[in-house]
Amino acid sequence: MARQQEDARVVVTGLGATTPLGGDVASTWSALLAGKSGIRRLAGDWSADLPVRIGGLTAVDPASVVTRTELRTMDRSTHLALIAAREAWRDAGAPEVAPDRLGVSAGTALGGYDSLLAGWGLLTTKSWRAMSPYTAPRVMPNSAADWIGIEIGARAGSHTSVGACASGAEAIAYGVEMIRSGRADVVLAGGTETPVTPVWGGMFSKMQALSSCDDPESASRPFDRSRDGFVLAEGAGMIVLESAEHAARRGASGYAVAAGIGYSSDAYHIAVPQPDGSGLAAAMRRALEDARLAPEQVVHVNAHATATRAGDVAEAAAIRSALGDAARGALVTATKSMTGHMVGAAGAVEAVAAICALRASLAPPTVNLGEPDADVVAFGLDIATDARELRGGPGIRAALTNSSGFGGHNVALAFTTE
Repeated sequence: MARQQEDARVVVTGLGATTPLGGDVASTWSALLAGKSGIRRLAGDWSADLPVRIGGLTAVDPASVVTRTELRTMDRSTHLALIAAREAWRDAGAPEVAPDRLGVSAGTALGGYDSLLAGWGLLTTKSWRAMSPYTAPRVMPNSAADWIGIEIGARAGSHTSVGACASGAEAIAYGVEMIRSGRADVVLAGGTETPVTPVWGGMFSKMQALSSCDDPESASRPFDRSRDGFVLAEGAGMIVLESAEHAARRGASGYAVAAGIGYSSDAYHIAVPQPDGSGLAAAMRRALEDARLAPEQVVHVNAHATATRAGDVAEAAAIRSALGDAARGALVTATKSMTGHMVGAAGAVEAVAAICALRASLAPPTVNLGEPDADVVAFGLDIATDARELRGGPGIRAALTNSSGFGGHNVALAFTTE
């Protein structure tokens, strides 16, 4: 993937997140290092008829953080996006940038789908007159990106990536491209999702994609022989991307360099990845090429690893294929073992985790990995089961984060220390 501007180096200057592990980046990162689980038994009446009654809800209730007006006019998915975006923006020092040089890129799989169902419920049980005048903007998938853009005054563009479970990572990649192409100096990018609801729970239960384990904390078991599906969770992750030149002018130090992006499409099946992982491997290779990295420089991989039988083995094959023998030196973490699967937000939250890992030189553990799947073991990956120090050595070190989504979407992001 050729760079459009050789000098358009992109740095990450702010981080924000709200997850089942914590209401901000610090608490989420601390819980990840400690190997804590954010999955709980669902208490709502709506879950009683579902075969799977566990999930991951954000650690902080949005109603205690956003304003009453925002509660009324926005969908919950937008609330989470705003919480994460505001943290990232503050963390970056609220950079002064011309509105025409400021952009937003936010991903989601379905956006305000629950607001659509609520509107339909009012329409069918009462009448259209009972519907909120804000139903339309609450439902729109681009709502989160646009509300963030309105708040910070972003006029370079407000974009929404809809690529199933790869949406958040794709939005970050698009943000990098906005800066590289010269369209923006600063972009607030990430993803959000609120899938712990009856329809999401029902449709994935019908697909037999969700874990049927009755113990919430041990239900998500990526790479484990006994894994039986993923656990739905909600959350949001946002990062501030900035041209290195702009960051230097204002004296901002970055967490990491957003050095490489890679896309691919399996073109194989609507819900199943290519068994040999060749699609994801292609995205990883493209991210390394874009970043001008050798596989030996990759010290950490935050795996997509949803704990589905087909997906985990395909990803293990992809990592080994893309990195070759160097895969043995890169510590692999499956953070979904603790957070659950945040769908369109997953790639963004995992990008935040990968950046934190690189900065702290620590890989979080993969929990619930009692007996690794033999098909995964065959690829020789070093999967961290406790917090471990990343490989040292001189030169640039890199962390990769992988995202894959229904339809065959694959996105790999490469972050480096300099």
